[in-house]
Amino acid sequence: MDKMKFEEALNRLEELVEKLESGELDLEASIKTFQEGITLSLFCQKELQQAQGRVQRLVESLNGELELSDLDV
Repeated sequence: MDKMKFEEALNRLEELVEKLESGELDLEASIKTFQEGITLSLFCQKELQQAQGRVQRLVESLNGELELSDLDV
């Protein structure tokens, strides 16, 4: 899953939610689907946290010192 892109994981997660909401899966398939969804959800959360860290950047203030500030997205 480490090679999976965030967007791919999110799309797969959406597919799994649709399957679970359809009510057409038996119990065993529902559990496996739910388990995969949890794994994907954790992966997406991790990716978002890493992206948030990358969005922060160093900005040179007026007095020449470097300070850490958040990038408005």
